[in-house]
Amino acid sequence: MTPPQSLPAGPDATTLPLQGGDVVLVGAGKMGGALLEGWISLGVDPTHIAIIEPQPTAAAAALAARGLRINAPAASLHPTAVVIAVKPQIAPQVMPEVAALMAPSTVAVSIMAGRTLAFFAGALPPGAAVVRAMPNTPAAIGRGITVAVSNAAVSPAQRHLADALLAATGAVEWIDDEGLMDAVTAVSGSGPAYVFLLAECLARAGERAGLPPGLAARLATATIAGSGELLQRSPDGAAVLRHNVTSPGGTTAAALNVLMASDGLEPLMEHAVAAATKRGRELAG
Repeated sequence: MTPPQSLPAGPDATTLPLQGGDVVLVGAGKMGGALLEGWISLGVDPTHIAIIEPQPTAAAAALAARGLRINAPAASLHPTAVVIAVKPQIAPQVMPEVAALMAPSTVAVSIMAGRTLAFFAGALPPGAAVVRAMPNTPAAIGRGITVAVSNAAVSPAQRHLADALLAATGAVEWIDDEGLMDAVTAVSGSGPAYVFLLAECLARAGERAGLPPGLAARLATATIAGSGELLQRSPDGAAVLRHNVTSPGGTTAAALNVLMASDGLEPLMEHAVAAATKRGRELAG
């Protein structure tokens, strides 16, 4: 099993090597819209982007004045990449349209949860190059992380293009074993919901300890946001940072004795991630 790897950072990580073609975005909802915004923020010419979306946002409509094509005829598109960002439930209805866009040199990049490389092998022309990716919701502010895996038909140049497309919303990790994607979904794809729940629980606990509700919510939000940023910036890992803030016999230690008990946070989180992983496998069939 090959561990996840990031492509080297550098100027090429923030450019889209479209080689004169287009990038077609199928589905421009929240996640697709975040990708679109990321590409535009990188300076990609809107004339090289087309979207297929029955209900385009006002932001997308505004980009039409700069050359973005919305629901253009398939024959007028020449995609180097087709990014599929629709809900997985409607994939069977959408894939015939995607298949019609695929040329031998086109790479399909899917961010649909649960839709496997085998699914795309059956829905796209034989030998189609496909990248399956799992982003998460912090992509909306450019702080997401995406894990991607490709099939054997993806060339180094196509992988580079897919990486650049996905990196517009945050970090990108690559794996070789598609079997890890359900665990990826359980940790990073679903993970923001766990953090938001922690914020809710911490705020409610503060209220029960006597804090006014508004203050408890602000303290919980700022603490989690600030701690996450510290973890992101610090050269130390989470365990070292936790140790640094824990004085022996102090208040933090008293709380951690509860959270780190045999029935505390770690086994609960392990059970939650296992449940999400199992459900991901069930949805993938």
